[in-house]
Formats: sequence, structure tokens, C-alpha cells
Amino acid sequence: MAHSHGHSHATNKSYGKAFALGIGLNVIFIAVEIIYGLIANSSALLADAGHNASDVLGLVFAWTAMWLASIKPRGKYTYGLRKTTILVSILNALLLFGAVAVIGWDAIGKFKNPEPVAGSQVMIVAAIGVVINTLTALLFMKGQKDDLNIKGAFLHMAADAGVSLGVVVAGLLINLTGKQWIDPLTSFLIIAVIVWGTWRLFTDSVDLALDAVPKHINLEKVREFLLAQKGVENIHDLHIWAMSTTKVALTAHLIIPEGINDNFIGDLQHELEHEFGINHTTLQIENKSIEEDCEIDC
Repeated sequence: MAHSHGHSHATNKSYGKAFALGIGLNVIFIAVEIIYGLIANSSALLADAGHNASDVLGLVFAWTAMWLASIKPRGKYTYGLRKTTILVSILNALLLFGAVAVIGWDAIGKFKNPEPVAGSQVMIVAAIGVVINTLTALLFMKGQKDDLNIKGAFLHMAADAGVSLGVVVAGLLINLTGKQWIDPLTSFLIIAVIVWGTWRLFTDSVDLALDAVPKHINLEKVREFLLAQKGVENIHDLHIWAMSTTKVALTAHLIIPEGINDNFIGDLQHELEHEFGINHTTLQIENKSIEEDCEIDC
């Protein structure tokens, strides 16, 4: 019986500067939004400020999680703290849902008791927000394809850009029509956009937290790939799960009656990483008699 552990040490792109820039720009903009939201009496502008504030907090959490994930395993944390990136993805989604609740509550109040809104001021401030949030989202656009944590940051900023654009349109329509209910109506449209974009992030994050097979990996194709290896007669106890938002692990028992050569494990680890993006592999090699004597449900 042989055991082997394969590890990938590929260095992830650092998004430290992107996080710092995004947080800095948005903190300044939030202060401006709050001030002018109160001056203009705009529910949509204050809602946007609240949404931006939750997103800044989300960026701080995501940045912290990425730092924790880089800490080497030690003590009882034998896998390190990589799982924090998944927990933060869930937290980011919950923050967005919380922002939705706040925006909705404020909008309901404005529907019941509409008040004059300074449309021009709303448009100018929100337009600045569109630019800032779009630029920040672009910083995370590439990385969001491979990392749920980065995807969370990207969705936060993209949603903010959409929210701010909606507020610009609301300010224009208020100026053109004088209809004050347009402001809270815009808030409800913004809510729909945020919920639609956040739900997938939330469900994907929960799946990873429950050690489900990552969506980009086909479990049956991995099984077929392993069974197709020379000498492999059967396979059992195949498990694939996410160690973090970027690292995927696999463990499996391979039944190889004739044994293996010195290069088998290393070559297989390399192929699994190349074909499926699985970068932490543990394989247990067994002969036929061990499999036949197995008394548990393998």
C-alpha cells in the first residue's frame, strides 16, 4: 500500500493594491454621498451610500481572508486558514442581503411619505459613483473567474456601479417629470438587481462550505480519468472538495493489483492539475485483496 500527497505551489496574483484602492476611493465617496443625500433629501442616494458602506466592509473582509489564506499551516490548523476565503464569501453575500433590507425599508417609507428630491444634485453625485465603482470593479474583473472571494468583491463593485447608474436615471426623471415617487421606485429596482446577482454567489459559497464538488469540476469525468490510468482496475472513496476559493483537493483509493512505478503518482498529480485544476491530491494505492476484504461501504 502506498500513500502520496501532491501539492501545487502556484502563486496567486496579489490583489492587495486593488483592495486598497477600492476601499480608499469608496470610503471618500460614501462620505460625499451621505452629505449630499441628506442635503438633497434623496432616499436613493442614501440607499446607495448604505450599499457602498456594506461593500467596503465586504472588501475589508475579503482582503483579510486572502491574507489569512496565505499563512502556512501550523498547530491544529493543518490545512492552514484557507477556508476563511469561503466563509468570507458567504459573509459578503449576507452583507449584500442586509443592504437590500435597509434599502427596501427606506424606500417603503418614502413611498408612504414622498418628499421633494433635489434631482440635479442626486445626478451629479451618483454619476461620480458610477465612475468610481466601475473602475474598482474592473480591478477585480479578471480574477473573479477563478476565485469566489474575488468574485464577491467584483459583484459588490459591479452592483454599486449599477445602483449609482440607477440613481442617475432617477435624478434625471425627477427633474423632467417632478414625480417624487420615482426615487423610492428606483430603490426597489436596485434591490431586484442586487438580489439577482448575489443569490448565485451565496449558493456557490454554501456549496463550497459544505465540501461539495466545485462547479467547474465534473466528478464523473474525474472518475473516468482515474479508471483509464494504466493498471487501475477500480476506484473507491473518491472525494473532491474546495480547500479555499482557489484550491481544490482530491483523495481517492486506487485498486492496482500489479503495483505502480516510481513516476506514476507524480505524473498523475500533474495531469489532474492540468486537466481539472485539482492542485492538492492524496492517492492511496491498494491491491485487489484489500478491496475484496473491505467491510465498509466504499
